[in-house]
Amino acid sequence: MTNSAANTIENGLTLVLGGTGKTGRRVVERLEALDVPVRMGSRSASPAFDWEDAATWAPVLRDVENVYLSYYPDVAAPGAPDAIRAFTSAAAGAGVRRVVMLSGRGEPEAQECERIVRESGLAWTVVRSSWFAQNFSEDYLLDPVRAGEVVLPAGDVPEPFVDADDIADVAVAALTRDGHAGEVYEVTGPRALTFAEAVAEIGRAAGRGIAFVPVAADDYAAALTRHGLPEEVVGLLTYLFTTVLDGRNARPADGVRRALGREPRDFAGYARDTAASGIWNA
Repeated sequence: MTNSAANTIENGLTLVLGGTGKTGRRVVERLEALDVPVRMGSRSASPAFDWEDAATWAPVLRDVENVYLSYYPDVAAPGAPDAIRAFTSAAAGAGVRRVVMLSGRGEPEAQECERIVRESGLAWTVVRSSWFAQNFSEDYLLDPVRAGEVVLPAGDVPEPFVDADDIADVAVAALTRDGHAGEVYEVTGPRALTFAEAVAEIGRAAGRGIAFVPVAADDYAAALTRHGLPEEVVGLLTYLFTTVLDGRNARPADGVRRALGREPRDFAGYARDTAASGIWNA
């Protein structure tokens, strides 16, 4: 029996941190479709949640049984372990029973945060993700794709881009069904592509030419700074491209299959459906 066939559990109120983000929004939609009571965890919600203001945590945790834990900007960012430790302690004290944590693949700092969650006393599941395909359509790479030129400090190292819908499906299974506690699911797409190959697939799906231009990391960081990105975001992106994207994550993993009993979505399907939405039109 696959985990996807496990029994449904009784679901109380579920807090979705980052509920307006790429994965959190999808988790909220799926939980609501299952009639699971959901509380959004974001600065714009009521009550508001702010990772940088621990005073906002207790009101958001009140009466919550389950938490989808997505840390902003990334669990590899400086300060993440301290924040995760404090939050999981507050969650346990508030009566939370289980936590499903979104983590990053190949990030030693993220694995420190995973250890904190495992030792929190809560029932836990880790969803350890590769690079999001949706970064090309819902994040910092959308405007370059629309402009027809994607400039990145990425060479010939392949990455098995994962679809955010697959991440959400795994997270919701772990939040709503038995059989997932204590599991670490490495979720990736079924094949690895270089960034140049991914951009080429997007171009074919969109029916237009989109160039990929490799650039030195220092030049990339300087360009991000000129465009007004915060220093911590510039540092994180530079770290991910220069350190994490070194081949350590090139091999696809079986987390989607283990959690759901099906294959992960291929990047070509993501590119085709996203192009059909018109979002990449110049």
